[in-house]
Amino acid sequence: MTEAQGAERPVRLVQFVRSFHIGGTEVQVLELLRGLPSTYDVRVGVLEAAGPLMGQLSELGHTPTAFPLNGSLMRVGTAGTIWRTAQWLKAQRADLVHVHDFYSTLMVVPAAKLAGCKVVVGRLDLAHWHGQLRRAVYAQATRAADHVIANADAIRSMLIREEHIPGHRISVIHNGLDIARFDQRLEEGLSAPLPETGDAPVLVHVANMSHPVKRQEDLLVALSLLREQGMRLHTFLVGDGPRRPGIVARARALGLSDVVHFLGHRQDVPAIYARAQLGVLCSAAEGLSNAVMEGMAARLPMVVTRVGGNPDLIEDGRRGRVVEPGQPEQLAAALGDILSQPQTGRRMGRAARRFVEHELSLGRMIARHDALYRRTLRRSSGREAVRLAPVRV
Repeated sequence: MTEAQGAERPVRLVQFVRSFHIGGTEVQVLELLRGLPSTYDVRVGVLEAAGPLMGQLSELGHTPTAFPLNGSLMRVGTAGTIWRTAQWLKAQRADLVHVHDFYSTLMVVPAAKLAGCKVVVGRLDLAHWHGQLRRAVYAQATRAADHVIANADAIRSMLIREEHIPGHRISVIHNGLDIARFDQRLEEGLSAPLPETGDAPVLVHVANMSHPVKRQEDLLVALSLLREQGMRLHTFLVGDGPRRPGIVARARALGLSDVVHFLGHRQDVPAIYARAQLGVLCSAAEGLSNAVMEGMAARLPMVVTRVGGNPDLIEDGRRGRVVEPGQPEQLAAALGDILSQPQTGRRMGRAARRFVEHELSLGRMIARHDALYRRTLRRSSGREAVRLAPVRV
């Protein structure tokens, strides 16, 4: 086969994710699907063909193939599901699979090995909600991959230190944000009214209410402290989940029901950010937060905790403030400092926007994934040549 003949077909790439429920991982998968160049022939695999983002997936022209686990990886039929996934990958003649989450990694990495195709694992958090056994199995599956993508330096360090993955097999690729699309969503405005706040400043917190790691309770304590100091401030909590009733009860107990507003899931986050003076994320553990990135894109000073990828995004005193996790007093002080110095807050917000434009653009993320995919495929031998033209950004 000549080089010209070998360059005739695109790379057959499979993107595999658990589902398309609302989450940072799912949003980044959609951005990849939206931005990858025509040098890729992309298929989508899922464990569950469900979620509010399925509509966006369909708009992009993708109908996912589902390989349901029916509740647990430990069930007897999992081996059969892995085998069927391998046969599907063979039928697609896949060159490369990119898996993005815990369950997909455990099932699809062995399937890719059976199918004889390359596999890249995305590690997008610190595995903080997994127990010891799960983390050991996750590490083993990750080590079996051809390469690993971390979206923050802290995650890469954890993989080297705790899971003993060689550093040369891990690349850091920050999440990307489509600035033009973000600005368009901002200009489209609100999809539903917001609570009345008068001329009081507004703080926005965007996070799920499914896991205590998001620590909305710390924010409520900080807001109570600010109120005791006489600061007027309304807060919009965007997100939902099974922990919401407890968080609502905590806000009521602290006497904050009139200034803390629970908005639930919203698709108009850019427009909500545009009506605020600052944003916050006070998690006890984190990957690289899309919520922080969107707040930065909206020119907000962000107050974040020193965990995971947050310090990759926010330089303390320049693009926002960084405080220690689990310290509501520090959080209140940082929020109060920004509220009392609005000009400084606006300067931080402008710096945050410039950082997103220069370092976190969607084009930059796509180009880095494209380069990594090509490097991974070049390590193969005896396979049909595929087109590896660079993406233009």
